[in-house]
Amino acid sequence: MFGGFGLYRDGIIFGILRRDGDIYLKSDEETAEQFRAAGSQAFAYDKEGRRFTLSYWALPSEALDDPDALKLWAERAFAAALRSPKKPRRAKR
Repeated sequence: MFGGFGLYRDGIIFGILRRDGDIYLKSDEETAEQFRAAGSQAFAYDKEGRRFTLSYWALPSEALDDPDALKLWAERAFAAALRSPKKPRRAKR
């Protein structure tokens, strides 16, 4: 779906590491504006002529070289993942 790897903590996905090196973190209503204010953009892709936008935002550039900032953003993303509603698993065929 997203061409990369999921970032998990305690079995919960909170981020995406794309094969091109881009990092996206989970967001929700509480954190999306923080990502926007930091200059990030939501992860979006096109499929079958439609545009899909996910609730994952690019890691703000300030966090690329600052371990403390990276930790803060990762903690925000994990908290957002914990708040997100759980989807029921599909039954195996």
